[in-house]
Amino acid sequence: MGKPTDMERCKVEVKTTRQFREEIPEIVNELVLSCRREDCFDHVGPEPIPSREAIIDILHRARHLLFPGYFIRHRVDEVNLGYYFGQEAMAFFELLAEQIALSIRHECLRYDLDCTHCEDRGQEEAVRFMRQLPRIREILATDVRAAYEGDPAAKSYDEIIFSYPGLWAITVFRVAHQLFEQGIPLLPRIMTEYAHHQTGIDIHPGAHIGESFFIDHGTGVVIGETTEIGKRVRLYQGVTLGALSLPKNVVDSLRTKKRHPTVEDDVIIYAQATILGGETVIGARSTIGGNVWITESVPPDTKVFLKKPELVYKGRSER
Repeated sequence: MGKPTDMERCKVEVKTTRQFREEIPEIVNELVLSCRREDCFDHVGPEPIPSREAIIDILHRARHLLFPGYFIRHRVDEVNLGYYFGQEAMAFFELLAEQIALSIRHECLRYDLDCTHCEDRGQEEAVRFMRQLPRIREILATDVRAAYEGDPAAKSYDEIIFSYPGLWAITVFRVAHQLFEQGIPLLPRIMTEYAHHQTGIDIHPGAHIGESFFIDHGTGVVIGETTEIGKRVRLYQGVTLGALSLPKNVVDSLRTKKRHPTVEDDVIIYAQATILGGETVIGARSTIGGNVWITESVPPDTKVFLKKPELVYKGRSER
């Protein structure tokens, strides 16, 4: 027999493909049945939940309001500034109010709570948040200046605003923290985890961070929920402000307790330093060296660093 023709090969491939496709309905049925099991997670029902995509859109729209003129394609000047803010603010309000309402409704249904008028609360909390935008703009301006003053590689404020991952992570944090303080569920954590994914910087929205905060490079930085950071603090890459490991049987009892360190004003913490524990306080104006491990408080005006390691140098002739 000769080799099969192209037409014959095509017929065989079509038949094979049909056989595989015929298995899909059975898989679909199994997936549907899995949604009826209590040990699997799903959200199947008529009530919508917050949209991660919409929440990410809120962050980018917030940046338009916090840094006007930087992240748009058209020009903003004195002539159209009011129009620009009006358009951006209304679009931001409608989207934020909708997502807040969805998050509140989701919590009410999840915990079988009394009606809290989620639509009205969504709009109320959105306006409450937007009233804080001028204040957030002011504190972000101190963060930009701190980055410029702390990094000789920065050539301008514009460079920092456009390109520094640390500033983007801090911007997202300051937006998310305000929503967290307002008691809005889901949205703040989705926001900061998006920034974590984008930058490698993990800041819980519940942390408290003072003005003029600078994260240099940033990758691998972790700041836990109950961390308190003062003013003019600088962190380098890989710094962890975390909690001590806990046994499973006490985790629930400590959810509302302070578990992460306090860092006072004017502290510098260098790369890969790990500082743990809710009772640990790093005193003002202290400097924490790279790669140290700290679980006890450090007095103000203290330098903490490892002993100089013994380095061994070998030339080629010694190998």
